[in-house]
Amino acid sequence: MKKRVVLIIQARMGSTRLPGKSMMDLAGAPLVGRILERVKRCTRLDDIVLAIPDTAKDSVLKQLGAHYGIKVFAGSENDLVERYYQAALESKADIVGRLPADNATPEPSEIDRIVDHHLSLGRRGFSSNLSVIGDSEYPDGIGAEMFDFSLLAEARARQTDPRQREHVHLNFFDYSIGKGVDTEWCPISTVKCPADFRRPDLILDVNTQEQYEFMRQLYEYLYPGNPNFHITDIIRWYDEIYQPGKLANKS
Repeated sequence: MKKRVVLIIQARMGSTRLPGKSMMDLAGAPLVGRILERVKRCTRLDDIVLAIPDTAKDSVLKQLGAHYGIKVFAGSENDLVERYYQAALESKADIVGRLPADNATPEPSEIDRIVDHHLSLGRRGFSSNLSVIGDSEYPDGIGAEMFDFSLLAEARARQTDPRQREHVHLNFFDYSIGKGVDTEWCPISTVKCPADFRRPDLILDVNTQEQYEFMRQLYEYLYPGNPNFHITDIIRWYDEIYQPGKLANKS
């Protein structure tokens, strides 16, 4: 029986390091809007859900999701395991995709790649090309994580540690040490990055003002000429054109 794959994008207005980043401008649209625009081009997803906190300050994100024609689920502000579980349950997900809304340049073809890889395994587990795992050599921030709903449900039932409730991936895999949490319970898998964009040195997250400024310049340069710009376009811009402060001084 075909498994239903649902990508859940976690977003909030109350970021501790960069408050309000979800609505910060990237070439004329909010950061989260640009993410939604890109993931809608994926072909291997059965649904996309924007999962936000159920707070007054996050209502702007609910309106944004509606504007882009994306389902919105409002749940726990700090318990991300619960928010993901309830969003996945409501959307009848068999396979849950996770994408943080600080990854402003998700690559649709690479999200499709990790979906196909996960489905091909024939067993449950955690698969990711969101960041570097082993020798995958991926840039940080263009892929996604995939894990089985049954694993999420079990993590929800057995895990009470506040840090692991807030960071979903820590129930399965810890990127900081490059290890799975319990590989007998949840095997870890990845794919090798295609040769033309194996750049593990490249970080495409937006967690600080400096990273936002970098992303703003990237979008201002690439988006007007090609709204569907690819990771190879980003690498070309980064290597051949980008210099810290250069584009900012011209704008």
